[in-house]
Order: sequence, then C-alpha cells, then structure tokens
Amino acid sequence: MMAPVFEVCSKNDSVIALLGSPLRLYPFANIPQKVIYPYARWQNYGGSAEQYLGNLPDVDTFSFQMDVFGPSAAVVTNIAKALRDAIEPHAYITRWGDQTRDDETMSLRYSFDVDWIVLR
Repeated sequence: MMAPVFEVCSKNDSVIALLGSPLRLYPFANIPQKVIYPYARWQNYGGSAEQYLGNLPDVDTFSFQMDVFGPSAAVVTNIAKALRDAIEPHAYITRWGDQTRDDETMSLRYSFDVDWIVLR
C-alpha cells in the first residue's frame, strides 16, 4: 500500500549515479542513524483506494512529499531533477516546495510533492 517509488527510482541510471548503490532513498523516517549525504526520502501524507459499489477497489492513489538532502544547492537540485525525471513517466509532480537549510546538520533540503495512481 505504497507507491512504487523505490522500485522506479532504483532502475534510473541518473538517480543511481547521484544517490549511490545501495540507493540512499528511504521511505518515511527510515533513515540510518549515521546517514551518508546526499540522500532522499519520501513520506505519504494522503491517498485513498477507489470506491465501487459491489466491487473491490482496483486503484490506489498516493500523495507524498519527496525531500532531498545534501551539502550544496547544486547537489540537491541535480538529485531533485533526476528524481523528477524518473518519477514523471509514472506519476504527477504537484508542488515544488521549499529549499531550506537544516540548522542542526547544516545540510540543504529541496522538497516536492507527487501524486501517484497505482493499479492493483
């Protein structure tokens, strides 16, 4: 009951080149204690199953936020572009979010939202 974010992104050469192997792309807060930068994470904030009278749902929709963390604006922007290019053939980018600096780690963050429709 999750969008196939990792499955799609782990097959993209540009994403692999920027986020390494094993891929530093993590669901929700499942980030290693001593994470290696740069990395990206995603977290669902909404979604639903289609509702039909008399039939089981055959489609799920997911809305999630993707966050990219890295040491420089160029790095996080390039990773965000690679993730965008990997995801857009399968889903819709619905928001370009903020670009911030984490006060504790001093890493930069680029955020965007995705809506993904997944056939069961």
